Amino acid sequence: MRIAIIGQQDFGKAVLDAFLARGDEVAGVFCAPEKEGAKADVLKVAAQEKGVKVFQFPSLKSAEAAAAMRGLNAEIGIMAFVLQFAPQEFVKIPKRGTIQYHPSLLPKYRGPSSINWPIIRGETKTGLSIFRPTDGLDEGPVILQKETPISADDTLGSVYFDRLFPMGVKAMLEAADLVMAGKHRETVQDEALASYEGWCRAAEARINWASHVAFIYNLIRGCNPAPGAWTSLNGKKLQIFDSRKHVFRTFGAVKGKVGEISEITSTSIFVTAQGGRIEILKAKHEEGKKVSSPELVSQYGLTPGTLLGS
Repeated sequence: MRIAIIGQQDFGKAVLDAFLARGDEVAGVFCAPEKEGAKADVLKVAAQEKGVKVFQFPSLKSAEAAAAMRGLNAEIGIMAFVLQFAPQEFVKIPKRGTIQYHPSLLPKYRGPSSINWPIIRGETKTGLSIFRPTDGLDEGPVILQKETPISADDTLGSVYFDRLFPMGVKAMLEAADLVMAGKHRETVQDEALASYEGWCRAAEARINWASHVAFIYNLIRGCNPAPGAWTSLNGKKLQIFDSRKHVFRTFGAVKGKVGEISEITSTSIFVTAQGGRIEILKAKHEEGKKVSSPELVSQYGLTPGTLLGS
């Protein structure tokens, strides 16, 4: 098949590589312009190395972008991790339209941080959807879905890189084949089941130690590795990455005050929350790099009784 890819970064590159590896013809690649001083997008670099045309328009709503797409004479458009808005005038140009990847089980978790939020909310499963892009964000009819469990200790990194990333690449190939063969079904999303969440960024990733330990642990998992759940240490930001949750079973088991470092071992830092403690294994102070807890203790002189988040 002759395709046009619209995408960015590692996922876009992986999709490009997958279509080329099986002998499909990639007529051209659209990727967003890099910010000033940023490294070249890996999708752009890979396409150029393989002799594929690359287009970088500040907006896909422009007449120039539409003209470029028409000039490719593509049979189908493939949207792989796209942050630019793609209007209907653009996505309907390929003969069989365009399909798009989204890392959630639509209609739940529409929006840009759709992997973070299910983990933060303690969901036990998530997945991906391949759908038809419309002018509404993640609102088009669904062609294909794949599920994956979220274990009690999964992180954003493990869910995405170990599962949703490779599953997504394969699903794009499968969905493209179904559309090209005319064997696909398009299921309208049930608005009664829909949810939209915005970005999970620093404001959303701030830890409130007075929250229940289960909620804090889910927040840390859902923000690991990005944006990184954080608290403060002597007025400076401290991001927490690898961690464990320990639940208090009895009143007598409670150690320390909320937000207090209640124990330091040779491998870990324990911080008290409501209903339990968070065991910190890796963290990053705003003045340093990501380190193990023993290194953090050594660098910043942490002791039992130190308060975080104050």
